[in-house]
Amino acid sequence: MQSTRTRRKVAPVAENGDTADKLDQLVLSSAICNGEDIGPFIRKAFASGKPETLHHHLRQFARSKESEIEEVCKAHYQDFILAVDDLRSLLSDVESLKSSLWESNSKLQSVGVPLLKSLDAFVEARNVSRNVNLALESVGVCIRLTELCSRSNYHLSNHNFYMALKCVDSIESEFLDKTQSSTLKRMLEKKIPEIRSHIERKVSKEFGDWLVEIRVVSRNLGQLAIGQASAARQREEDLRIKQRQAEEQSRLSLRDCVYALEEEDEEGLSGGVGDDSNGGSAILGFDLTPLYRAYHIHQTLGLEDRFKQYYFENRKLQLTSDFQVSSMTPFLESHQTFFAQIAGFFIVEDRILRTGGGLISKMEVENLWETAVSKMCSVLEDQFSRMQTANHLLLIKDYVSLLGVTLRRYGYPVDALLDVLSKHRDKYHELLLSDCRKQIAEALAADKFEQMLMKKEYEYSMNVLSFQIQTSDIIPAFPYVAPFSSTVPDCCRIVRSFIEDSVSFMSHGGQLDFYDVVKKYLDRLLGEVLDSALLKLINTSIHGVSQAMQVAANMAVLERACDFFFRHAAQLSGIPLRMAERGRRQFPLIKARDAAEEMLSGLLKTKVDGFLSLIENVNWMADEHLQSGNEYVNEVVIYLETLVSTAQQILPAQVLKRVLQDVLSHISEKIVGAVYGDSVKRFSVNAIMGIDVDIRLLESFADNLANLLSEEDANQLKTALAEPRQLVNLLLSSKPDNYLNAVIRDKEYNTLDFRKVATVSEKLRDPSDRLFGTFGSRGGKQNPKRKSLDLLIKRLKELS
Repeated sequence: MQSTRTRRKVAPVAENGDTADKLDQLVLSSAICNGEDIGPFIRKAFASGKPETLHHHLRQFARSKESEIEEVCKAHYQDFILAVDDLRSLLSDVESLKSSLWESNSKLQSVGVPLLKSLDAFVEARNVSRNVNLALESVGVCIRLTELCSRSNYHLSNHNFYMALKCVDSIESEFLDKTQSSTLKRMLEKKIPEIRSHIERKVSKEFGDWLVEIRVVSRNLGQLAIGQASAARQREEDLRIKQRQAEEQSRLSLRDCVYALEEEDEEGLSGGVGDDSNGGSAILGFDLTPLYRAYHIHQTLGLEDRFKQYYFENRKLQLTSDFQVSSMTPFLESHQTFFAQIAGFFIVEDRILRTGGGLISKMEVENLWETAVSKMCSVLEDQFSRMQTANHLLLIKDYVSLLGVTLRRYGYPVDALLDVLSKHRDKYHELLLSDCRKQIAEALAADKFEQMLMKKEYEYSMNVLSFQIQTSDIIPAFPYVAPFSSTVPDCCRIVRSFIEDSVSFMSHGGQLDFYDVVKKYLDRLLGEVLDSALLKLINTSIHGVSQAMQVAANMAVLERACDFFFRHAAQLSGIPLRMAERGRRQFPLIKARDAAEEMLSGLLKTKVDGFLSLIENVNWMADEHLQSGNEYVNEVVIYLETLVSTAQQILPAQVLKRVLQDVLSHISEKIVGAVYGDSVKRFSVNAIMGIDVDIRLLESFADNLANLLSEEDANQLKTALAEPRQLVNLLLSSKPDNYLNAVIRDKEYNTLDFRKVATVSEKLRDPSDRLFGTFGSRGGKQNPKRKSLDLLIKRLKELS
């Protein structure tokens, strides 16, 4: 069946009207038909206040459409009827289909409901199982998490921070993301940083406490280490003393002496301060555990570099604080603490460098040491420049040298410190010489010029044996009167102390061979200080023969003491004695010795001059010669014999010989001077024979000294009388003109001056020869001796 369809008609275009309403209606209809927005028309109508017009137009449009619909319906009503019929037939089919579907649904429901119930039960059971498994897994995680938390708390309570951190790391890495509980997760996220922060604070506090404690420990450690170095040095000194004693015994060939050098046990000292298992010292509680624990914890926290920097900065600040020298306390009192603190600091740093696992580098330790050396050198320079006491400078130098020995064992270079000590060597010795100058002046001023009395053997050992100035190896009986006064041992003690102080300053300072330096200053002490002081004493304080004799005796003893001084310096300096003896020079106190002997000789000459003044009483024209000598010579001989009996008790033979030789030479000059002088116009042969007796008495006095001196020395004393002896021999000779023979003159009259011989020969007059008045008289008969003498006088005048 074909249905006819009419096309939808478009609203006809309105014819052009005359009115505006129709135009508006036409435009509105066109817009509605085209589906355009009619909003502008509505706004325009309300804006113009004519909504009724718009409403009217709309109604007109609706009525026009209704008519249009009716026309369409009328054109297609048959199609509607056919469609309704089709729908009715379709409705019956639908009903049948509905019945079929209902039946099928009933069957399906009857079969599917049990299955659906089973499926629901399965799904529910599966969900329950899944939830149970999740719950079990969560419970397991919570149990392990709880165990780790409990373990972490346990380690925290026991201050086992590393294990606590390991537990926290395990919680964070293994359980934090697996924790289902948001509450528990938030708690962990909050507490884990707090725990780490707490551990860091606790470890930092322990490290801070260790920093405070290590300063005290370092000071005690430094004192202990330096004390051990001092003890080791003392043992070395003791061994050297034993070795010197052994060498001395060997040198003296004491074969009956059996000796052996035994070293003391050094157990516990050779290793330094004694290590314990924690890298510390069991003696002082030197424990590095807090430091290493803090370092390990910071490594675990990932803060290793920050802790290294923090440690280095704090230790550097501590070292800087250790450099502070208190102005309130004298450096002499605080220097041991000052240097011990620094020594302990670097002993600790050496241990940390070796066992700290990279906590501090070798370069950083070296930089700290360079800073410390620079500061110590600066402090020493400043303090040494202010010191005016040698002993103070020696004490500080000795402690610094021990510091150098101690730290050199740990590998620290100490040459700069030793250079500072060597630099002040001259200043120290100048101060030492100044001190000795004062001490020697006081010792000489206190001397009473009396022989020293020793009542006990220990006094003899202390004043004689200790300086090797004894003349015999046999111990004398006590009480013992020494040939010297108290000046000798007092000065010896001062010089020995000077040597020991000088050696102490020079030794242990890096210089191996320092004997030449010690010897140089010892020469200055003896030659400049002691010799000058003795010269001053001799020139200002000697007023009698006994005092001069005592000083001369002292000088003889000091000459032996000087040999001991140089041997002692050589022994302390560690060089063989043969080397010291090889380089020995002349007696350094020779000026004082010569002055003392000259003073004694001068006083004796003055005393002898008093007796020689009696030579004026000699009868130069005596008819008979005296058999027992003139009065003056008897007085002189008695005085000299008395002098010798006293002097031989204190003066050495050689000193006594030199003094007596000088005195006899003076007597000789006086006798010749008297014969040669203007006071004697003429003399007889008998007077010369009397002088001959006088000289024989003096020669006999010299011969009698052979038991005291020696025969050779006695003959040398007689040479002091050679001039008057040769003059008398010439005048008493039967042929005086033999003097003109050069050979005879050189052999028998070598001390005579021809001018004196001519003058003295002219004065000789023989009383038995009454015929001549002057030499050269031709009228009388001369004897051969007179003739020979006249010839001698004539020839000597020609020579002059």
